[in-house]
Amino acid sequence: MFYQHVRITALNQQQQSQYVTVFTTELFAHYLHIKCLSVTKCQQLSDTTNSQSSTDEVQSYVKYITDMKQLFIADVLLWKLVDDFRLNKVLYKHQSDGCHRPSKRPTELNSSQLIEYLQQSAVEHLTTFRQLEVRDFGSVATIVTTDFEAMHAYKHGDYQQCLQLSTWNVHRLLDAVTVTAVPVFAQFYQFLDDDIVSLTAMTRLVNPKCRNWVGYFSIDQLTLSVYLITQCQLKLRHSVTSLAQTLDYIKVAHRRHPVKWTLDRLILKMIAHKAVTYITMMNKVTTHDSP
Repeated sequence: MFYQHVRITALNQQQQSQYVTVFTTELFAHYLHIKCLSVTKCQQLSDTTNSQSSTDEVQSYVKYITDMKQLFIADVLLWKLVDDFRLNKVLYKHQSDGCHRPSKRPTELNSSQLIEYLQQSAVEHLTTFRQLEVRDFGSVATIVTTDFEAMHAYKHGDYQQCLQLSTWNVHRLLDAVTVTAVPVFAQFYQFLDDDIVSLTAMTRLVNPKCRNWVGYFSIDQLTLSVYLITQCQLKLRHSVTSLAQTLDYIKVAHRRHPVKWTLDRLILKMIAHKAVTYITMMNKVTTHDSP
């Protein structure tokens, strides 16, 4: 992308192809410049001239960031690296002057907030991917576009929002002939809850063949949506009537999956067991409280 930018600006050539934007080009150029300075002058950080040139470049970088109307997550991560370089340079100079400073500086970076930004960015891109799937394959398969939004809402404890999205998805998918898949690779574990992650891990421990077949690395959107509905209803302590309706969804979904779809069937069996356990417990409480 940087090479393309040079061709357009320096050689006045027209852009021939469109790339997915990850970094802001101008900011990326500043980052590359600073990285070059950090390599060529790392042994001369106490030198006034060299120190001033790198400081000027960092200040120019800051100005570009300040003037940008929209930043990408990758821009922020690159700036964090530059900020570390700048602090390390100051520490090096203090140590060369005979001053003692802690080897590790305290940081004010809110890691949890950065992780949230990254996850939110991922959800937005995955949702866009679903929309492209609907555009290209909607005529041959039923595809819902809010499955990753529902997963994200569930992980953040917004069970009502997750329940609303998942219920709408189930109504769309229940009678569908073809349904698309949801990956359960390790990269997606941050969007999945402990039950699905543990169940996936157990299948691979019990049967090593599960590690090599793609069918064990995905479930379909119907299974995921029914799972999320059940979990949200349990978290929100819904009525027995609501859980009974969800059990009907689970039975329909289970019948639609052939035996070879092991992970889908195991997940559906697991949530059916959880729903039945909850209904049984609530019935016992009701019977005990009855006069």
